[in-house]
Amino acid sequence: MNPQGPSTYFTAQVLKVAVGKPPADVRKYRMETAFRIGRGEDCEVRIEDNFVSRNHVSVTMEDSQWWARDLNSANGIFVNGERVTDARIEWRLALRLGVEGPFVYFEVEKEGSPASGLNWQTPVREPAVAPTAPPSKDALVDTYADRYFGGEKEGETLGAHTMMIRQAYQKIQKKQRWKYGWLLAGLSAVIMAVGGYAYYQHRQLSQQQAVAKEIFYAMKAMDVDIANVQRLVQDSGSQQGKDQILSFQVRRKEMEGNYNRFLNTLHTYDSKMSEQDKLILRVTRVFGECELAVPPQYLAEVKNYIAKWQSSPRLKNALKTARERNYTTRIAQELLAQDLPPQFFYLALQESDFDAYISGPQTYMGIAKGMWQFVPETAAFYGLKIGPLADLRRPDPGDDRHNWEKATVAAAKYIKFIYSTDAQASGLLVMASYNWGEGNVIKLIRSMPANPRDRNFWQFLGKYRDKIPDETYNYVFYIVAASAIGENPHLFGFDFDNPLASLEKK
Repeated sequence: MNPQGPSTYFTAQVLKVAVGKPPADVRKYRMETAFRIGRGEDCEVRIEDNFVSRNHVSVTMEDSQWWARDLNSANGIFVNGERVTDARIEWRLALRLGVEGPFVYFEVEKEGSPASGLNWQTPVREPAVAPTAPPSKDALVDTYADRYFGGEKEGETLGAHTMMIRQAYQKIQKKQRWKYGWLLAGLSAVIMAVGGYAYYQHRQLSQQQAVAKEIFYAMKAMDVDIANVQRLVQDSGSQQGKDQILSFQVRRKEMEGNYNRFLNTLHTYDSKMSEQDKLILRVTRVFGECELAVPPQYLAEVKNYIAKWQSSPRLKNALKTARERNYTTRIAQELLAQDLPPQFFYLALQESDFDAYISGPQTYMGIAKGMWQFVPETAAFYGLKIGPLADLRRPDPGDDRHNWEKATVAAAKYIKFIYSTDAQASGLLVMASYNWGEGNVIKLIRSMPANPRDRNFWQFLGKYRDKIPDETYNYVFYIVAASAIGENPHLFGFDFDNPLASLEKK
């Protein structure tokens, strides 16, 4: 479903990019979509240099403005000699990768631009001040300071008054150097110590974050193993398999405890973060994504979709339908029975607004029907009977897809299968696959390495945003936003209670 238009986040316009030493070694690009710069072979702009990380910079379009952002690179990015985490490309920008690394030059292509392409021979200069402009107070102060307190300049002619002031100033300077030399030395030592400690803390923080991420993705790898064993045990009923699951779950709980301790040490959910942001991150974690690896604009993007829910009665009406028809408890129980987050309840909301008799449009896979919008082939695979009116967009009493209880059992099993295979325990990849699994989305997901560290929604978005259908992108963010609202509706201005409050797994 796509009731709203696609977000402008990650949209693109033309950006000219140049790397290399001018004029002989320059490589130029003309980019229209988001891209990455780094040493990695999968980077759209690849630079072989020791100062450049494998994934060093991401360049994205946000609100009709290009931005370059550091991807937690080892050597950082610099603008005008200062290290920054991001930089806006208003027209032209020279970005350095590392303090002594290569430069990357950007120029936004606009109609009527003063220059057509990056000119390596003539540097960009600011326009000169008009000769009639009166000097500012600061300029006058600089002039006097240079005349009376500056050093001698070759060929300079000075009056007696100026010479006297300069000699007096130099005499005072000499006394002050002796008097305060020890203080300056002490201050230098303190500054070096503070700088060293700050660098040490930064290194410690980076190392702790790296360890925490390792624990998280090891935990998700175990989730994949547990999910696969659970599917096998359901089919075989093996007691040995059940014992193995219990053993895995104990180890998994220990890993989660270690990860939570790291989050506390790192102050991930600190007091400066708003309650809404904390809740969005917690829901994202519930769906199997690492909060330490979220893209810079993720929280703002989820809030965009929360605002869309706030501007429409759709969410409130759909949850009212689920509550009045007793869907909520049954759906949550089936998801929990598959050891899945009950928040996948909101996937059914996005599919159908909990309308058990809805029919989707005609596709090459047939007409999707029911609350979970199963196409005929998938429904039959999970044991649902297809009715005689399968080719018509109308309710069919003989079609199990309209039997919401049977369809919910099938949907929980289908989601579990995606979760333990293609999605690699990423709930957001589950959503993307469920929405358009029969299309190109599943091919893109399967092209990524089959492990949670390299196959997750952040990696998927970073690699393939320009290839992800807007419907799928919207689909995922609507579900995440609805799940965040559902955890504390009053925090977001809604007048209903959390529908899953008494059902969530402890």
